[in-house]
Amino acid sequence: MRHMPPVLESEDFWVEHLTDVPDNLRLLKAFRSHGNASGLEMYLKELAIRDEKAHESRTYLVKDAMTGELAAYFSLRSCLIPISVTKTLFDTIPAIEISNFAVNEDYRAKQRAVSKIGAYAFVKFIRPLAIQASTIIGAKWLCLYALPEMKLIDYYSGLGFTRLDKDRELFVYSHVKPKYDQDCIFMYQNICSE
Repeated sequence: MRHMPPVLESEDFWVEHLTDVPDNLRLLKAFRSHGNASGLEMYLKELAIRDEKAHESRTYLVKDAMTGELAAYFSLRSCLIPISVTKTLFDTIPAIEISNFAVNEDYRAKQRAVSKIGAYAFVKFIRPLAIQASTIIGAKWLCLYALPEMKLIDYYSGLGFTRLDKDRELFVYSHVKPKYDQDCIFMYQNICSE
């Protein structure tokens, strides 16, 4: 049962904020991420509520419209991306970061007929929320730090993300790359119309 109206909804899924429904805390316990993304599962179960209270990020749950099962989750936060202009000067690009994004493997196993949950969540929920936020606070990019696996890099490229050139990528890493994303690859896409 929903206590608050969904943040966004489609025919197949709806998105609600992590703390909008008390039962969401129970759903977190059953969330399972892909084997190489255990940090994403740990974040949802152990850190997401702390980050909510500290106003460091907002976490959203993607739920199946028929069953109410937790299909995926994502976390968004604002950020500034430093871009070198010259050897001694840099500028910043305002952005919205997808700081966490994972599909529930238990849901995927039970709902085998449902495919491309992550891409669906991105197109229907994540990108629209980021665009909406950018009209309120001002942001040019939607960005993320992808696990350093070619399959995942290609997946995000298929969703419209790209990498910076090598020098700018290294500049970003030397200034703002979070420690927990140490081996990850910065990727971005434009979310504003110029």
